[in-house]
Amino acid sequence: MLLWGGGWTALKILTLALPMDIIIFWRFFLMSLTFLPILYFLNKPITLNISSMKFILTSSFLNIAFMISSFLGVKHGYAGAGSVIITTLSPVITFILVVIIFRKRLDNLQYIGLFIGIVGAIIILQLNDLSLFFNGSNTYFLLCALIWAGVTILSQHSHKHIHPIHYSFFISLIATIASFTYAYDSNLASVFDQNLEFWIALLYLAVLGQTLATTIFFIASGKLGSEKTSSYMFLVPIFALLSAWIVLDEPMEIHIIVGGILSTMAVVFINKKRGQFS
Repeated sequence: MLLWGGGWTALKILTLALPMDIIIFWRFFLMSLTFLPILYFLNKPITLNISSMKFILTSSFLNIAFMISSFLGVKHGYAGAGSVIITTLSPVITFILVVIIFRKRLDNLQYIGLFIGIVGAIIILQLNDLSLFFNGSNTYFLLCALIWAGVTILSQHSHKHIHPIHYSFFISLIATIASFTYAYDSNLASVFDQNLEFWIALLYLAVLGQTLATTIFFIASGKLGSEKTSSYMFLVPIFALLSAWIVLDEPMEIHIIVGGILSTMAVVFINKKRGQFS
């Protein structure tokens, strides 16, 4: 969560330097390279079958879609605001999807949590004024939250078919190939003309904020369940807001903070069952 929080500041720096297709390719390419030593030390045989490939291909598509939406959102909005919207609403959306898809029964406290989450979403996204929502970056951030909810659920159920490290590697590899086919005629070598700040941001995003953090997240989702794993994401906005404030001098908007607190409370209620935390 700490590594993910700083990733939003790194992404903002990158959006100001080069076009989206170039950034997305290099992000997934470096991520794939970083996985190679991890695979070597893991020393587990890789097994692929039709079931695992379904999860890998779907998650690869969703990861590319998430990267596109987050890039556009951060480019036109605040990195700190994006982190709050995505990481506080995604757990609530994940829980709703689990309830719908798997017909999970809710406790009274979980109904309260969903209600609080809806209120928090209204405040965060400024849905009281639709002109602000549709004209700003909030639509991209909300789409990111929806996409990541799907990624979370897929990562949990993929563990039945493939090791989470292998899962993460093949997702990044396929995303690298797919993004290259789109960006191959762009000036991909332009990254070598960038300054030290750019490279620090790119390496942080690809290695620490993606390879390491995402692998930890996928492992956790398989052991704890998608709903509970998502609840830890409320820590990301704290680190993201602080890093964006320190590095980018971004303001801390009151509606983002208030809505984020309410959404965090929603996650607490959602994960509270019969008098104790699930």
